[in-house]
Amino acid sequence: MTKNKITPEEALAYHLEPKPGKYEIVATTPMATQRDLSLAYSPGVAVPVQAIADRPETAYDYTVKGNMVAVISNGTAILGMGNLGALASKPVMEGKAVLFKRFADVNAIDIELDTEDPEEIIKAVSLMGPTFGGINLEDIKAPECFIIEQRLKEMMDIPVFHDDQHGTAVICAAGLLNALEISGKKIEDCRIVLNGAGAAGIACLELLKAMGARHDNCIMCDTKGVIYQGRTEGMNQWKSAHAARTDARTLEDAMMGADVFLGVSAKGAVTPEMVASMAENPVIFAMANPDPEITPEEAHAVRADAIVATGRSDYPNQVNNVLGFPYLFRGALDIHARAINDEMKIACARALAALAREDVPDEVAMAYGRKLSFGRDYIIPTPFDPRLIYVIPPAVAKAGMDTGVARRPIIDLKAYELSLKSRMDPTASILQGVHARARQAQARMIFAEGDDPRVLRAAVAYQRAGLGKALVVGREQDVREKLDAAGLHDAVRELEIVNAANSRHLDTYKDFLYNRLQRQGFDRHDIHRLAARDRHVFSALMLAHGHGDGLVTGATRKSAHVLSLINHVFDATAADGAVGITALLHKGRIVLMGDTLVQEWPEPEDLANIAVRAAAVARGLGLEPRVAFVSFSTFGYPVSERATKMHEAPKVLDRMKVDFEYEGEMTVDVALNPTAMAGYPFCRLSGPANILVVPARHSASISVKLMQEMAGATVIGPILTGVKKPIQICSSNSTVNDILNMAALAACKIG
Repeated sequence: MTKNKITPEEALAYHLEPKPGKYEIVATTPMATQRDLSLAYSPGVAVPVQAIADRPETAYDYTVKGNMVAVISNGTAILGMGNLGALASKPVMEGKAVLFKRFADVNAIDIELDTEDPEEIIKAVSLMGPTFGGINLEDIKAPECFIIEQRLKEMMDIPVFHDDQHGTAVICAAGLLNALEISGKKIEDCRIVLNGAGAAGIACLELLKAMGARHDNCIMCDTKGVIYQGRTEGMNQWKSAHAARTDARTLEDAMMGADVFLGVSAKGAVTPEMVASMAENPVIFAMANPDPEITPEEAHAVRADAIVATGRSDYPNQVNNVLGFPYLFRGALDIHARAINDEMKIACARALAALAREDVPDEVAMAYGRKLSFGRDYIIPTPFDPRLIYVIPPAVAKAGMDTGVARRPIIDLKAYELSLKSRMDPTASILQGVHARARQAQARMIFAEGDDPRVLRAAVAYQRAGLGKALVVGREQDVREKLDAAGLHDAVRELEIVNAANSRHLDTYKDFLYNRLQRQGFDRHDIHRLAARDRHVFSALMLAHGHGDGLVTGATRKSAHVLSLINHVFDATAADGAVGITALLHKGRIVLMGDTLVQEWPEPEDLANIAVRAAAVARGLGLEPRVAFVSFSTFGYPVSERATKMHEAPKVLDRMKVDFEYEGEMTVDVALNPTAMAGYPFCRLSGPANILVVPARHSASISVKLMQEMAGATVIGPILTGVKKPIQICSSNSTVNDILNMAALAACKIG
């Protein structure tokens, strides 16, 4: 399995571009006119102020409080890096804030407190209660984290949740429920050994005991060995609560005959000999990060019957907190909860466990590049499972209502589930799926423009992300200098640099090109100039001869010009059926638009072909196609001969008997807005279109660039389809990430 390598330069660039940091605040109400400002501030704001003063609970109705979480740290236990201080923790806390938004549509703001005094933290956080609907404590060292959380829970009437403790515990519990189901054991009968008596370890054991594990069956270990009754060295009240009555004194002693090992400690803490001494069908959760206590390979080498989970994404069964905290808070916020209690955490764990046992949707399997089914290598749902948002929060909310912590109970849980589905953002999971499939494909990707720093950075990222081998076309000295300037000094040894001037295949390429172009006015001198001096043509020749599996180009030249050069090697014209499909990603929606690259003024048959090609791209991205032929008219009104072809194109598809939804002609609002579409009950689309086929290339180009510049849409493409080999042409203003995405699309052969 390939571990994704991230360089320091990449990490810093990610946090610097396009703006410093990872999020910004965006107004959700109009702010354009004097009337808007009067409603937003003075005098209009006085009305909700008085309403909240009269009835404090209405703060959840008139402010963002009900969907706002504070992510709070003092930086004393940053990831695996230790005490680096409050300011250094800010990138982590910003990251946590955007995870809340990405996975559960919870608004979050990071707050870093520059103190190690628990009393100061307690005072500061408690005073912020009116602002937030919940508090997420993060990266605060033990034992202070226990004190801070417990006191804040007692003082505040909103959920206070230390994710380092309870997030890990919830996901661990979910996975353990399923591991025990597979091994045929019950939690109350299991001997459980935990190594690592910090915040996460103690929380794991406490939650498992709340779920039925017996105290006398649980042994906790720290760096000094077993925590046993009577031990005095290195003890505190939280460890003492879990002291066992046992003769075992070392981790090795404790592991003999154990059913379950839970590790939140350090790399290499568990030996193969310890695993060999465990009971039949042992369950091993080696959750130390970045390297587990023992790797799955090492464990399975001595115990083929072991079920193994880690904290790593490159192994099956990842114990990942992102499966828990966003959805716990989503459910708690939606009932205006006073707390997140054990019952809500257990409900979350049981819902996660149940979800892993269900049939896995195709789009999830596509996102991970393999079929997933409940078993030893799939006991925990994957973080990009779209069902999490509407399965976990209702379970949490119900538990909160049943235990009396809900201020505003949800009456109709089915309606609530439907509302959660509408919060899903499919864009990230689609890109995740593309990259996962590219990682499986391991394509040799040709990056044609090795003289451009963006292309070189994308090539390095492609290879270091484990997507495949990057082949860069350029002169070695130029590539080396540009990589040095980008701070990627070592990358030149990783990339394969291909220079046309000294390629041993050049004569073969020239013969091929001459045979193809000799009757189009090209002589041998022209052919040499094209093959040896034009990187786009040379790269296409590499691809045509199987010296690479995909091609990415276009970052330095206009796409139409690049396409004309590629046409010297491949048949990529309108007459050949080539089509350019651009994906627009905006506010959780994906719309594909065609043709944005090849066909200038398509006729009805061409429009039908564009729809067919776009539908194939959509399915390659995990979408079920719904095509709208868009115009300025809807179903014949107003009448215009310029719209006639959009009216005729669906009839061509009728004759072709295609297997996807399509309709037209219609205006864009009817195609995309369910309310507008409802005015035409005979419309054959079952929902808003996700593919727009437009009348001409110029209208496609205008639409895409308008969405990009005015709305801030993310643009992927144009995705070139209908060509013999996978070729993707970037736009000249592409970022490194755009180029990397296009390479991943080419690797997946989408198009």
